[in-house]
Amino acid sequence: MADVQLRSDIQAARDRMSHRLGSNREIRKLVEYLREGETVTHLLGGVYGPGTGLVVLTDRRLMFLKDGWTSQVTEDFPFEKISSVQWSAGMLLGKITIFASGNKAVIDQVQKPDGKAMVDAINGIISRGPAHAPAPAAPVRQVPEPAPMSSFEMVKELRNRGVLTPEEFGVIVNRL
Repeated sequence: MADVQLRSDIQAARDRMSHRLGSNREIRKLVEYLREGETVTHLLGGVYGPGTGLVVLTDRRLMFLKDGWTSQVTEDFPFEKISSVQWSAGMLLGKITIFASGNKAVIDQVQKPDGKAMVDAINGIISRGPAHAPAPAAPVRQVPEPAPMSSFEMVKELRNRGVLTPEEFGVIVNRL
C-alpha cells in the first residue's frame, strides 16, 4: 500500500509520537473525523472502551478514535466540558483520567512521554478557561476549603480512587 500523504499538522503530531503500533489506520483516516479548520496538536495510542485506538488533541477538543474494519468509534471531550485531567504512570506505561460533565473516562496503556505531554497541554488549555465564557446565571456559591490532609491520607485517597495501584501505594507509603 502506498504511503498516504498526511496533512502537515497531523504529520507533525505523528512524528512526535514515541510509539505508533496499532494507531496507523486511525492516523491515516483522522482527517475524515476532524471538523473544518480544526488543527491537531498531539497524538497518542491508548486503550479506551472498545479497545486500542488513537487519542487526538486538537485546538478544539480531545477525541478518542477507533477506526476498525468492522466498526468505528469516536468519543469527543470538548474543552468546555472537561473539568480536570489526571496523569498517572507505572513502570512502563501510564493512564490518563478525564473528568468531563460529571463522568470519568480512563485511557490506559499510554506511552509515558506522550501521555505526560498531552495531559500538560490539556491542563494548560483548560486552566485558561473558555475564550468567551458566558456570564453566570446565578451567583456563585462559595465552597469552604477542605481540611488539610496528611501525606498518607492523600496517597490513600489516590489509591481509593484507583489512581494508584496497590503496588504503587505500597512503594509511596514506604517512602513517607
